[in-house]
Amino acid sequence: MKRLDLKVGYACNNMCRHCAQGSKRSTLAGPSSEELRHQMEEACKRGIKSVVFTGGEPTVRPDLLELVRQAKDMGYREIQIQTNGRRFASPAFTRAAINSGMTEFSPALNGHIPALHDYLAQVPGAWRQTVRGIMNVRECSGIKIISNTVITKPNYRFADRIARLLVSLGVDQFQLAFVHPCGSAWTNFDAIVPFISLATPHIHKGLQVGLDAGLHVMAEAMPYCHMQGYEDQVSELYIPPSDVYEAGTKIKDWEKWRIQEGKWKGDSCKTCRYYQICEGPWREYVERRGPSEFIPVPVQ
Repeated sequence: MKRLDLKVGYACNNMCRHCAQGSKRSTLAGPSSEELRHQMEEACKRGIKSVVFTGGEPTVRPDLLELVRQAKDMGYREIQIQTNGRRFASPAFTRAAINSGMTEFSPALNGHIPALHDYLAQVPGAWRQTVRGIMNVRECSGIKIISNTVITKPNYRFADRIARLLVSLGVDQFQLAFVHPCGSAWTNFDAIVPFISLATPHIHKGLQVGLDAGLHVMAEAMPYCHMQGYEDQVSELYIPPSDVYEAGTKIKDWEKWRIQEGKWKGDSCKTCRYYQICEGPWREYVERRGPSEFIPVPVQ
């Protein structure tokens, strides 16, 4: 099902050291309620029936739940909120979001213990609120929980422990996403971006925890040369075709943008058995670290 990714603004109640949006929170205003409603209507007329509210942090918008309600009334069948999960620590807000029409909850949990997650979020108490939010949604039937963990230098060694926590919290699906070195992650590159070759075995361990629990698990922005044995867990296989509305621009083909502008593949990659389906690592990573970690998998 084609999806509408609707960026509702850049404000956030976290200040994540790895935030891809970086300084946009202070330089770009979010779209108006009318603009967002128009974008949903336009996409709906083209047959799109899945929408993701993303940001920044969507829940800091006072009109978020009204937008969710409008999406439901327009006929969107899948309505996801991508969030740091903190507002959902309130049972009342959780019930209101579900009653408004949220069908999927996508929280970001970046540590297995408060100290790690809160260090990355730069907000004391953020971990406890996010975990409580997941628990509150889990107590409500019918809502799919799709968690995302950004793999960074401070947390990559604990990918398996984060995965075990997610399993214990009852998520339906989780993704381990190698940090995109842009925005704040670019500014904090040396402290935030791990060597992908060092992170790989830990990402595999985290994925295996989920597989052993029977969950659908994925790793994002991990090229196939680092996913041997876990090729079926490459998330780009499952990302739906998407229209992305952001900062007054519209990307009609998110996959094409990722391949042509977002990711990197070098001439040596052409000899890899996965060349046709692999998107490669983030382009900014190779700009800083070079291509030596990406060794083509021989054709059998």
